[in-house]
Amino acid sequence: MKIIRKPEELQKTIEELKKKGKTVGLVPTMGALHAGHISLMKKSVSQNDITVVSVYVNPIQFGPNEDYEKYPRPVEHDIKVCKDNKVDFLFLPTNKTLYNDNFSTYIYNNKLAKIMCGVTRPIHFQGVCTVVSKLFNIAMPAKAYFGLKDYQQYVIVKQMAKDLNFNIKVIGCPIVREKSGIAMSSRNTYLSEKAKQDACGIYKSLCLAKKQFSAGKKLNDIKKNIEKNILAIPTSKIDYVELRNSENLDLATDKDKSIVIAVAVKVANVRLIDNIVCKK
Repeated sequence: MKIIRKPEELQKTIEELKKKGKTVGLVPTMGALHAGHISLMKKSVSQNDITVVSVYVNPIQFGPNEDYEKYPRPVEHDIKVCKDNKVDFLFLPTNKTLYNDNFSTYIYNNKLAKIMCGVTRPIHFQGVCTVVSKLFNIAMPAKAYFGLKDYQQYVIVKQMAKDLNFNIKVIGCPIVREKSGIAMSSRNTYLSEKAKQDACGIYKSLCLAKKQFSAGKKLNDIKKNIEKNILAIPTSKIDYVELRNSENLDLATDKDKSIVIAVAVKVANVRLIDNIVCKK
């Protein structure tokens, strides 16, 4: 595995490999790599000749009162994880190499970025789309892999790739969960063991909601039940409970055959997101 820090060096390297007919997969991450990230790496390694993993805590997707400064950055751990999982190139840029002093161009989805997480994190998806588009241009992959825990992000990136004519297949990969059911997340490291156990109630409420959807229960009643169950979790505070069409994130109706139930909840003041796709 080779570690590359400069965008122009990775671009040049990938260009040479593509001239030789090599296919490239990209796994964009913010590091603190866990089993969820590893599942993306394995998928990329199995489907491409070359796998590039980027590790970069992107400042422009954090709001002023969010956790950019304290976000975990275990670089040596991340290097080992990438090596152990047969990654070919680890891209480790810095703020200076990705954003020059006069940087002023941003990408924003005018529809999908205003709902769900976008309500309380208004600049978040602008930062995500901007950095992902840069990574797409730097790594020039045929396929890019995103975990479905960040379901809204996946739909937005997929739409961005379509709207801006990136010739890249955006692939959503299943949520990887801890034994307790809590979705794997780098932010789980903020939780005490007690808070982790409490947070398991989020996924339990989603599983119950899925059963209710399959049984034909009205969406409004399902939403009320989820809110009731989540509020029973100690220290919990609901950011949102949303029932959306799983394809385009329009508000779900009782006629929809496939929906995503997505939640954002603070447990012990740690913001957690999770979702479940339900089909009739």
